[in-house]
Amino acid sequence: MNLQAFLILFREGFEAILIVGIIISYLNRIGQSKWNKYVWVGVALAVLASLGVAMLFQIVLDGYSTMGSKDYLRIAILLVSAGLLTHMILFMSKQNREMRSKLQNKVSLILTTGGAVNMIVHSFLVTLREGVETVFFFAAISQGDISQALQSWGAVLGLLTAVVLGLIVFKSSKKVQIGTFFKVTSIFLIMIAAGLFVQAIGVMQDLKIIGSVYKTSGGEIGQMYDLTWLMPEHPIDETNYIRDTGHHPMIKGQVGIFFKAFLGYTQDPSLEEFVGYWMFYGFVFVMLARQKRLAALADEAEANRSTSSSSSNVTTADSEQELTVVAFEEKTVTIKAAPNSEELPLSVRRASR
Repeated sequence: MNLQAFLILFREGFEAILIVGIIISYLNRIGQSKWNKYVWVGVALAVLASLGVAMLFQIVLDGYSTMGSKDYLRIAILLVSAGLLTHMILFMSKQNREMRSKLQNKVSLILTTGGAVNMIVHSFLVTLREGVETVFFFAAISQGDISQALQSWGAVLGLLTAVVLGLIVFKSSKKVQIGTFFKVTSIFLIMIAAGLFVQAIGVMQDLKIIGSVYKTSGGEIGQMYDLTWLMPEHPIDETNYIRDTGHHPMIKGQVGIFFKAFLGYTQDPSLEEFVGYWMFYGFVFVMLARQKRLAALADEAEANRSTSSSSSNVTTADSEQELTVVAFEEKTVTIKAAPNSEELPLSVRRASR
């Protein structure tokens, strides 16, 4: 959980810092730094609201636990969190290039219309979105214990790393490749999302909500393979394996925890878990490839429009120049043929005057 908490809060925290930093930098650049205080008020309110959402969410989770329905809520949280992570990855890959200009246009509109409340609300909403997403993700990775995830060293270290990176981006004179950061962290988040999706499938099978097309002779859900001998996914599984076989696995369960959190590793997946895991990766990468192709087509169309517009302007200018030269040459020839102005045609005599 610590690794997952680190990656999630690092990504979400840095995204929030990046958005707020863009707004503050833009206000300073156009000489409107007096609005900065309203931005920070919105950020502070969003942080408090996010903590309130976390507390409310924890109360709801505890209530479902006392009613014996916590597992059903956990399934919903796992699926929603996997969906939110996927949406965030796809959204950022599409909006990354336009994020700065869109934020600046929004701030310019607020400055034009006036009103400190609008600035507070805008900074509040853009920050609150990251906070609420973090609450959902923490509920998923901690099996409903949000406070434990928030207090973990992974969450603390992730937030501190996000702050340090944010300071480097906005204070350093060297250019930091933000796009590279989002691409790398997106790969990690895709792995986490795939793991959450597979966990949801596993819980649904444990609760008999869904079955399996591959079953044992006794009617139980069968496993595609069993890698407990190689790397159990938890120290408890390691202990049970040693007790049952008298042998130690090749890789300890502590390492298995890392791979389960990082890659969604399962030591003995069912057919549905195995297929669902790789289908999830396939879906995400197909969508990313589609977005990349559409972006390339849009850039090509924009370049063609620019080229066509430039060619049209050049052609118009050349045509006007040719008409001027032809008129000038015609007038010159006519004058040489009839040096006496009285013998010139009426149109040329008028032009020569």
